[in-house]
Amino acid sequence: MDRIDHCGGIRWHWTTPRAQDILRRRALPEILQLYRELHGLPQQELADLLGYSTSYVSRIETGSRTITDIGALRHLADRLDLPPHCLGITDDVDGDHRLVIQLADSVLRLAEIARQSGQATTAVAELWPLVARLEARAADGHADLDALRLLARARVGLGVALGHVLPEERMAAAAGWTGKGLSVARRLDDPALHAHALRHHGNELRKSGLHLRALDRLGQARDTARTATERAEAVVLLARAAGAAGNAAVFDEAVEDGRRLLEETAPTALFSEFTLHEVRLRGLMSTGRVAEAVRQLDQAPTAGLGATSQWRIIAAITAGEVLLRRGDTAGATRQLTTAVDGATLHRLPHQLQRIVRACRSLPAVRDRADDALAQLRADIAA
Repeated sequence: MDRIDHCGGIRWHWTTPRAQDILRRRALPEILQLYRELHGLPQQELADLLGYSTSYVSRIETGSRTITDIGALRHLADRLDLPPHCLGITDDVDGDHRLVIQLADSVLRLAEIARQSGQATTAVAELWPLVARLEARAADGHADLDALRLLARARVGLGVALGHVLPEERMAAAAGWTGKGLSVARRLDDPALHAHALRHHGNELRKSGLHLRALDRLGQARDTARTATERAEAVVLLARAAGAAGNAAVFDEAVEDGRRLLEETAPTALFSEFTLHEVRLRGLMSTGRVAEAVRQLDQAPTAGLGATSQWRIIAAITAGEVLLRRGDTAGATRQLTTAVDGATLHRLPHQLQRIVRACRSLPAVRDRADDALAQLRADIAA
C-alpha cells in the first residue's frame, strides 16, 4: 500500500493511532515531522509547499518558533489537508461540521429504528443528507476518525435501507453503498464496525445474485466475530447466502452453528429462533430437500415482539412456497396474500418480485402482486 492514500478523498495518513495522538495534542512540530515522513519530503520541499524558508520550518519543527496567528494556522491547515480544529481554529464551517457529527449518531439510530419498523423509505430520506454531508467533508480531506466511523456506518445504513426499497434489477446500488461503507470500515481500528459492514455488505451481495462474493464476506464476518452475537448475526446471513448459492455443505454447517448459538445469545432483530427457522426452510428448498422443508414447516416458532415487519413478510413468503410444494393451495394463498399486503404497505418491491415467482400456480395472488409491484416501480421512477 502506498504511504499516502487518497482513496475516496480520504487522507488516510491522518487516521493512524500515532497521527491521531499527535493531532489531539495539536503538536505542530510533530505534525510537520510526520507529514514529511509520510510524504518522504526533505525540509526544503515542505518549506516550498508551505511557502516558508527552510530555516523557518526547521525552527517550527524544533519548537523554537511557535505559531499562534489564526491566519498562519489556517494556511498550515489548508496546505496540510487538516481540519482547522486540529490546529486550534474554530470557524463557522468547521463548527457546523462538528454539530453534524454530534447529531449524526442520533440520525443513524433513528434511521435504523425506521427501517426495522418497516419504514425503509423514511430511513433512506434520513440518511441521504447525512451521507452527502460526510462525503463532501471527506472529499475535502477534512475527515477525522469520528467522522470516518460515521461515514462508514451511514454508507452501510443507506445501502441496507436501499436494499429494502429497490427492485431486484437495481439491487447493485444497495451493494455498492454497503461496499463503500466496508472500504472505510476495514481501514479503521474498529473490529465491531468492520464486522457490521462485512455482514451487511455480504447480505446485499447475496440479494444482487453475487453468491460467491457474498459467501466470502459473510465467512469473513463469521470468522472474525469477537462476540457470540456478532457470530450469530453473521451465521444466519451466511446460511441464507449458502442456501441461495445451492451450497448445501456451507448451509448445513451454518445452520448447525446457528442452532448452537441460540443457547448462547439473546435474540436480535437479525438473529432469533424465528429468523433461523425461516432461513433453514428456504435453504432446504434451495438445496433440493423439499420433503425436509415440508416436515419442518409445522415446527415454526412464533415471531415474537422482536421480529421486524420485513422478516414477518419474508417468513410468510417462505411458508407459502413450502405449502405449495405440500399441495396446500388454500394455505399457500393465505400466506402469500398476507405477504403481498405487507410488502405493499411497507413498499418492498424485492419481496413482491419473490411472490410473483412463487405464485405461478396462483394467478389471482400473482396478479395482485404484479399490480402492487407496478405501482411501486412507478413511484420509484417518479
